[in-house]
Amino acid sequence: MAAAKIETDDGPCCPICLEQFNIPRQLPCAHSFCENCLQSHITTQTGKITKLSSIKCPVCRNSASPSIKDRPTSEWATLFPVNTVLQSILPAKSKVDHLCDACNTEGTTAPAEGFCVVCKEAMCEDCLKVHRKQKMSKDHTILSVEELDCNPENVMKLAEGFTCLEHDGEDIKYYCKDHKLPCCATCFIKSHKLCSKVIDLKEELPALLSANKPVEIIVDMKKIESHLNKFIEMNDSSINNLETQVNGLTTEIRSIRKVINDVLDKLEEQVKTEGNRIYKEEVIRKQEENHQCLSLIHAVRNSHYLLEAAHKYGSNLQKFLMAEKMTSQLHSYYNLVGEKYEKTETIRFEVQIASPIKSVLSLSLSELGKVVATTSSNTLPLLCSSRPLKDCDVEKVDVIDLKVPTGNTPCYSGVTFLPGDRVMLADYPNNQCILLSSSYQFITSHILTSRPWNICVLDDQEVAVSLYNQNKIQILSVIGDIIRPVRMITTIYNCHGIAAAGEGEIVVNGYCGNDKSQWSLINLRGKVKCTHHYDSPGYNWFNYIALNNMKTRVYVSVHTKNLLLCFDMDGKKLFTYSPDNLRGPMGIAVDRYDNIYVLGKDSNNLHQLSPDGSVRQVVNTGVPTGPRAICIHQRKDILIITNTSDERRKLYMYQLK
Repeated sequence: MAAAKIETDDGPCCPICLEQFNIPRQLPCAHSFCENCLQSHITTQTGKITKLSSIKCPVCRNSASPSIKDRPTSEWATLFPVNTVLQSILPAKSKVDHLCDACNTEGTTAPAEGFCVVCKEAMCEDCLKVHRKQKMSKDHTILSVEELDCNPENVMKLAEGFTCLEHDGEDIKYYCKDHKLPCCATCFIKSHKLCSKVIDLKEELPALLSANKPVEIIVDMKKIESHLNKFIEMNDSSINNLETQVNGLTTEIRSIRKVINDVLDKLEEQVKTEGNRIYKEEVIRKQEENHQCLSLIHAVRNSHYLLEAAHKYGSNLQKFLMAEKMTSQLHSYYNLVGEKYEKTETIRFEVQIASPIKSVLSLSLSELGKVVATTSSNTLPLLCSSRPLKDCDVEKVDVIDLKVPTGNTPCYSGVTFLPGDRVMLADYPNNQCILLSSSYQFITSHILTSRPWNICVLDDQEVAVSLYNQNKIQILSVIGDIIRPVRMITTIYNCHGIAAAGEGEIVVNGYCGNDKSQWSLINLRGKVKCTHHYDSPGYNWFNYIALNNMKTRVYVSVHTKNLLLCFDMDGKKLFTYSPDNLRGPMGIAVDRYDNIYVLGKDSNNLHQLSPDGSVRQVVNTGVPTGPRAICIHQRKDILIITNTSDERRKLYMYQLK
């Protein structure tokens, strides 16, 4: 009844018709559509706007203008270029005749016989003859149509020299890090001459490509696709549940019918009609949502096909430029998913029966009962990117003075947000965990068997707390206002920092002797999956640890060496961050854009880094003395910092903007 999720990989498909491409036309934003589908989209927009100068991409809503604006809008789709990469990936039966670009600009059509690798144009037989006779172009490499079809490698050769979108014919030579834009020489002179970080692509391309890996972007694309499929599954389940509820709406009515049969017959009909009306409306709405999801899935899939083709067959320049374009697409995908698909609503039916029963015959039909549809929200798992999508400024907003009953003066060595916006603290000197409400009021506490160091959320009901001097990890359930111990995991060394790694796994780190510390990936039964060592001179028990959103990178603070280390999950060190103004690093957190935050306990500051380890900003004002632990609310962009000063009872609140 509802649209099914995509189960198999059938190749590139049009996001509009959801079928294999028929002449894929590419817009400047890199999204592609069947020529006929795109023309239908243009025609629809033409009907809404009197004078059309551009169209909106059906996927990302970015503006796109045809190469020749004075041509009739009924021909606009043909003025956008054929996506030759997608065309080459399509099965042979889906191939179409390529048309001569030169003839097309003059308003005529002729089948292309070949493509000039230098000029990047398709040419018919007559145009090829002229091209070969010209002194400037006689030595250009020509690829036949047969050499391009079903051969992505040749297609990437054809696209070898990407040119500037704003200045036709000029090659991309530079990359502006300030604006995250590739540019030609004219772009550089006109728009980026005063920028502080403009680099020569020819010299810096290998380094840029290593930091902007196509494989990682493809992983992100597949993650979005999986997320959208989950949304479709939820909608399908909701539709089935609605059907079951509608079918059962009359059960209660029928049990009373023996007494008031005539009246309840009318009520049953009314209930059934109303229930079916709501059901049909909900089915239509959810099927429309599913179609939007499928459309976006195909757009995402097409994007990673393009990137995969560039990654496999393209040059380094192509890999980088295609990855850069796909990074921009990722931002729009995440925004679309966050805006439209973060939550789905579930409708539940019930029949409200009037009482007392003895007076039911005197009631009117509308007074007897009616169908009430209540809506509840089902939250999908948080969708996070493995790539930086924006910079966040840190702005102090409040200081919370906690009124928590304790014996010793508290010191909150760990802090985390729980589902429902509540907060849990690890109170180190008082051997306890503290549960706060969403308004940061004390709810309850739980006494532990040892001093806690750090804390992390495992799922909607469980948290993990590291008990460093017992070499153990305590798993607690938090249901409502009650905290209960669930199980204890024993580690082979005293663990300090702890973070959830997903799929029933956690990462922990701690000192293991001989000026060495280590971090390990373990499951919730205590089985160690891998362990990796790093230098940590002295007894370094100020260890903290965090992971990026994709759970592919591990960040570790080394207090005694004043540095932050980044590893991949195989233990390979990716980068080291150790500026002069970071002293005694402790707590680490990662926001939903994968920016990294590390506290300098002895330097009294907060460092915000990009995922590649470059500093975005250092916050020196408004940070408490001796900052210790940190956590970030992923949906509300709220940041909490605890401290080791005389103000230990206070939580410092910040907003990421």
